[in-house]
Amino acid sequence: MQLVCLDLEGVLVPEIWIQFASRTGIAALARTTRDEPDYDKLMKYRLDLLRTHQLGLGDIQKVISEMGPLPGASEFLDTLRRDYQVIILSDTFYEFAMPLMAQLNMPVLFCHRLEADANGFLVNYHLRMANQKKEAVQRFRELQFKVIAAGDSYNDIAMLSAANAGILFHPPQNVIREFPQFAVTLSYTELRAAIDKAATR
Repeated sequence: MQLVCLDLEGVLVPEIWIQFASRTGIAALARTTRDEPDYDKLMKYRLDLLRTHQLGLGDIQKVISEMGPLPGASEFLDTLRRDYQVIILSDTFYEFAMPLMAQLNMPVLFCHRLEADANGFLVNYHLRMANQKKEAVQRFRELQFKVIAAGDSYNDIAMLSAANAGILFHPPQNVIREFPQFAVTLSYTELRAAIDKAATR
């Protein structure tokens, strides 16, 4: 039995923090796991910036409500789910992602949670578990699934390495250089072809 695990941001939907940075004019918020591999350091940096600029969960959710999936993402996912079981493994948060999941016909999503105070300002984040993408893939393999994983960034590398086959989708050049062992795809057509090829191996 084959299972496809996909990252969310940068693969199916735009990078939420980059969109938020663009809308608010706070360029520093555009920093993502493509730039900073240490997720805890990145999240603390983001929370400090939000606090400094007095921006809360509602401000971010407003931007998300105006976003949609990447062009072609919904169709790609719909056709993929006809042939494979698919699970989204993401380092985003349920509070951000659920409106986007509705636009993607509600695929299964494993991610994290945010904590806001009474005024709606973000005060903390809570990981579902440490290294959840890698751990999930390892557990799926223990359940006798053949796992094909695709992602775009540093925080996907452990997931790709734990899978039977790992595929990069539209990664930045620094990730391509550092991890040449993974196939690189630049479109949904290429990604689907790489998934199908891995499934037959």
